[in-house]
Amino acid sequence: MKSSGRWARAMAIVKDFEEKCGTTDAKLKQVADAMTVEMHAGLASEGGSKLKMLISFVDNLPTGDEKGVFYALDLGGTNFRVLRVQLGGKEGGIVHQEFAEASIPPALMSGSSDALFDYIAEKLANFVDEEEKIFHQPPGRQRELGFTFSFPVMQTSIDSGTLIRWTKGFSIDDTVGQDVVAELTKALQRKGVQMRVSALVNDTIGTLAGGKYANKDVDVAVILGTGTNAAYVERAQAIPKWHGPLPNSGKMVINMEWGNFMSSHLPLTDYDHALDVESLNPGEQIFEKITSGMYLGEILRRVLLRIAEEASFFGDDVPLKLKIPFVLRTPEMSAMHQDTSSDLRVVGVKMKDILEISNTSLKQRRVVVELCNIVATRGARLAAAGILGVLKKMGRDTLRDGGPEKTVIAMDGGLYEHYTEYRKCLENALSELLGEEIASSIVTEHSNDGSGIGAALLAASHSQYLEDKSR
Repeated sequence: MKSSGRWARAMAIVKDFEEKCGTTDAKLKQVADAMTVEMHAGLASEGGSKLKMLISFVDNLPTGDEKGVFYALDLGGTNFRVLRVQLGGKEGGIVHQEFAEASIPPALMSGSSDALFDYIAEKLANFVDEEEKIFHQPPGRQRELGFTFSFPVMQTSIDSGTLIRWTKGFSIDDTVGQDVVAELTKALQRKGVQMRVSALVNDTIGTLAGGKYANKDVDVAVILGTGTNAAYVERAQAIPKWHGPLPNSGKMVINMEWGNFMSSHLPLTDYDHALDVESLNPGEQIFEKITSGMYLGEILRRVLLRIAEEASFFGDDVPLKLKIPFVLRTPEMSAMHQDTSSDLRVVGVKMKDILEISNTSLKQRRVVVELCNIVATRGARLAAAGILGVLKKMGRDTLRDGGPEKTVIAMDGGLYEHYTEYRKCLENALSELLGEEIASSIVTEHSNDGSGIGAALLAASHSQYLEDKSR
């Protein structure tokens, strides 16, 4: 094939990909409406939707009045953190906070439940001992801990929940089906640590709690990182599948697990279908696979591989590195997308260092940037459509009598934090979809590391020592 023919073929593939990734405003509104419909279905019955709409048993988010010293344990993957937060009540806010981090030895990720929880309890014991010199609990008062556990859990109360399955490389069979709070509590007792686990939460709900403490207008939290999820405050009467007594607050936080959202309106391409089929969880987490950090770079790699194979885009030989799944990570994609140099030097360096493709022309580099833009734009705009769906369900997408009520969305996650183009695109799309008037009453705020602090705040708002004001 002559080089002009090759170029035309490559351009045709890029154009076709761009069209199939299209997210017009009309399309995004269909996606948002589908999200709202699925939310209703997931709240109506267990298994009623791809959206799990899990009841978190968090019916009291922090108010800002909480006082005392509270602890948090954040187990989200191969690292875990222990935090201590000193709260000073209405005027004081967060007086003092500190944390320690540890990684979980690989052997413990597939060992026994006791071994894992004993290791964690030991680290907690060390953390508490160091500080016991400074922080004395009042006599007769137990230390209280919020436990952020970012694995699929069937929650049974604010302080209990059974592990459905491990993810993220853990495979400890004897924990599955067990109450993870009971497992941790037994380990704490074995290590002689005086501590009560007063709240079990996932990271998205931790982010919601941390956001709410900082700003009372926060009612939604969205995580866009390696994976993606959202949580929001629902009216308890609007949850048909809830059969317990209605909480005094009249509200209940819902963990949507929205990464598993699926709709015929999602603009999926052949590359997405192939990625899904070859993934560890085929047919699951489709929304996550087109919006979140774990997958954006991989979608880009698949398109680059196709133009290399079918249009000899990088010369006669297909670069071998380009055939390795997940070799191209989203942080590298973001660096290429955001390259502002006139000769796209960063793109050239990344292509050489990661894919071993040297001496790329400026013309080729521009195509790589264009593909980054297509993948990121689709992901960001779909995430915005998801948020619109949540706002619709909450009735916050229309003007209220007496002017707009302010709604703040607490955002966290590395993708949102570090991929500036993605974040700007999401925020612009959301404003565009809401319309100028309503957009002014909807605010996205970065809630940095809300999830760790959030768990400690939830331990405070669900403390056994609270005076019964609201319950």
